[in-house]
Amino acid sequence: MKKLVPVLFIALLIIGCQPLSDNTSKNNPGKNETSLTDTTPRVTGIGGIFFGTENPKELKEWYGKQLGLAIDAYGSPFEFRNANRPDEINYLMWSPAKTGTNYFKPSEKEFMINYRVYNIEGLVRKLRANGVTIVDSIDTYDYGKFIHIMDPAGYKIELWEPVDSVFTVIGGVTTK
Repeated sequence: MKKLVPVLFIALLIIGCQPLSDNTSKNNPGKNETSLTDTTPRVTGIGGIFFGTENPKELKEWYGKQLGLAIDAYGSPFEFRNANRPDEINYLMWSPAKTGTNYFKPSEKEFMINYRVYNIEGLVRKLRANGVTIVDSIDTYDYGKFIHIMDPAGYKIELWEPVDSVFTVIGGVTTK
């Protein structure tokens, strides 16, 4: 029995040093971590929150004073790091708009989420094939590609394939 204990200990140590099962994100990209070579069209995060209010200027000032948001002409750009590329700075825009603006049309709701996406063209093909209402066509700017869709609840959704480096070069205040 005394000789069996060290053998069992060594066996457990060897088993404990083996890679984990196939349920780990390393062996299953997309479960908890996205592979850098994965080209699947998808949402990768939130790019912005837009909503209507009677007095956007006053509300931006309140959020800046009371909650410490860094305010610019459009609202508050939030800065964060990319989980897969930590050296890369990404951005999210919080932005109140004047109630009654056409910005949220054709939705009757004055609220819109902007989703950061990967492979916007492929995602639009998938959405169109699935019968999703596409509001407009892809617009391309230095800072990324945009398109709008409608969700089943009647909200206008903005999809954005970002080029964050443009905002990094421009600089300016950000909420961190």
